[in-house]
Amino acid sequence: MPISTTCIGAYPKPDYVRLPDWFNIPAGPDTSDPTLLWEAALQAMGPDAKDIIDRGIGEAIADQVEAGIDIPTDGEIPRENYIHYHCRHLEGFDFKRLTEKVLRNGAYSARLPTIRGPVSARDLFLADDYRRAQAHTDRPVKVTMPGPMTITDTNADDFYHDGARLGADLAEALNREVLSLAEAGCRHIQIDEPLFARKPREALEYGFDNLERAFHGCPDHVTRTVHMCCGYPDRLDNPDYPKADRNAYLELADAIESSSIDAVSLEDAHRHNGAELFARFRHTTLIVGFVAIARSRVEEVEEIRARMREVLRHVDADRLVAAPDCGLGLLGRDRARAKLASLCRAARSL
Repeated sequence: MPISTTCIGAYPKPDYVRLPDWFNIPAGPDTSDPTLLWEAALQAMGPDAKDIIDRGIGEAIADQVEAGIDIPTDGEIPRENYIHYHCRHLEGFDFKRLTEKVLRNGAYSARLPTIRGPVSARDLFLADDYRRAQAHTDRPVKVTMPGPMTITDTNADDFYHDGARLGADLAEALNREVLSLAEAGCRHIQIDEPLFARKPREALEYGFDNLERAFHGCPDHVTRTVHMCCGYPDRLDNPDYPKADRNAYLELADAIESSSIDAVSLEDAHRHNGAELFARFRHTTLIVGFVAIARSRVEEVEEIRARMREVLRHVDADRLVAAPDCGLGLLGRDRARAKLASLCRAARSL
């Protein structure tokens, strides 16, 4: 059988879905306030906003399915970014009084929502997002959510002052969404923890414990997936963007293998991993990135297939899933479709 394929999360928003986007936030006096930006965008789309967003989700899923993706996502079309979209549904977050914070090892600074009280789930929403997306296809849609460490890093904490405690409360809130998704019939739930690759010491100290809290009670028929990318660039074809240390995956491998994670998503197209990393996994399914999400060049089918063959020397075929390195939002629709088509043709040929 051919290697299975999936996407990681984000897909380019259609022009008619005029929501703010992680990959393309416009300049202007009010754009540093995420609440104003979000509310203004919804208002601009008018009373048909819900239908417009649903149409965009359908388009994103149709593109993935047409390319040959076995496990699509909703493209994160309804989200301004995958972190703050989730945080809007949690108690304890202040989206009005923002705090300036330096992020991604000094790569940039931003004015961020601020945690000013105990964090908990307020209203469950991802099961509705799942049902809306699943209605567009008969293939199993994967739902993504940000992990506790990643939420902690991408907001300002003015209450806990303790990453482990804040992460534990966030994990409890995420767990309610996980269980709700499973009850709704979702078979693929992905928690994104790119911070694990950037901060492996903290990940090993408490990050994996909180990840287990987030997945606690998740039924066995649901694939527990974790995505650990090494960081988005600020633009396409920027070779100097700071990435996580290339040894981070090796530091995390044993903890991944001994956890309850069923499948882990790892970057490989941006920079290839060594054979020693793949050899560390005996049970965990590896979702390997075979196309780059920050390079404009579309990979040839044969070069993707050649890399797949190299990886298959160290990973059983039934434990390998092919994917892009991360979300596709930077690429634009035409380039994203072309890269997915090459990926799927290479996977089917094996």
